Amino acid sequence: MEKTRRCQDAELAKDLLMKQFRCVALAALLSAPAFSYSQPHVQVGFSPEGSARQLVLETIQSAHQSIHMLAYAFQAPDITQALVDAKNRGVDVRIVIDRKRNLNKASKAAMDLVTRNSIELRTNDHFHLHHDKTIIVDSNAVQTGSFNYAPSAETLNSENVVVIRDMPEVSRQYLAHWQSRWELGKPYPAR
Repeated sequence: MEKTRRCQDAELAKDLLMKQFRCVALAALLSAPAFSYSQPHVQVGFSPEGSARQLVLETIQSAHQSIHMLAYAFQAPDITQALVDAKNRGVDVRIVIDRKRNLNKASKAAMDLVTRNSIELRTNDHFHLHHDKTIIVDSNAVQTGSFNYAPSAETLNSENVVVIRDMPEVSRQYLAHWQSRWELGKPYPAR
């Protein structure tokens, strides 16, 4: 009988010890600082279906601090207006475009619109083609793909857009590439 009672007492002590351990563990977990890690996020869009254009506009509209753009064709009125709107929200907007591709009237109108609105724009003729089509937003999101910033890309061509968010190393590499093209570019004067 006494042996049974000692076993029961030992079981009770063990249960009490486990309850105390659980309480201490729960208190430790609840008092630990909460960490929030962003998971990488990728979105895609296609044209002429319209999702490519929409994704480009949403990416520009999401900017809070900076937009760094590389463009081959630069003439879509809705995209140039979205860049001006971002500038008016206080976003630092800088653009590098292919010089030879943007000698036409529509491109000149787009270039003049952004520079009249205090957006820095440079033209690059250092390469056979400056064929980049990229927007880096807030050093955190990268929009890239085949999509040219021109009406034909929005409505006529088969194009694609990929937006990569919360991948710091990817953003860093694209920003370094952008910087190298910026340094090769020539300032386009406001008109």
